[in-house]
Amino acid sequence: MPIPPQPITPQQLEDLIREVELEDPIDYADLPFDEEALRALVANRLCEMTAAMKDFSDQDRYLSLLAVSAKLLLENLVLHVQLLRRDGVPLNETSEALLRRLRDDK
Repeated sequence: MPIPPQPITPQQLEDLIREVELEDPIDYADLPFDEEALRALVANRLCEMTAAMKDFSDQDRYLSLLAVSAKLLLENLVLHVQLLRRDGVPLNETSEALLRRLRDDK
């Protein structure tokens, strides 16, 4: 089944983000930004990106969104490890094992 160019509205995506955050909360800490405004910014940007792919094949759209997701997950991992190291917080066993495995693969 083909994926429509705009399968979701920004508001629906914001709602999904909130739903995911129930299981995996984001620590906004003391950022000087409104959480709702940040969700809206992200939802709007992602919907704009998806709409710009309207002429892509289903496979190319899927691969593009997968690549964006992978890049964001990688960036999140790097930032998280940098913050832990900066604050002198030891990594948990799972994170340490992952990083050890990555170092050993070099």
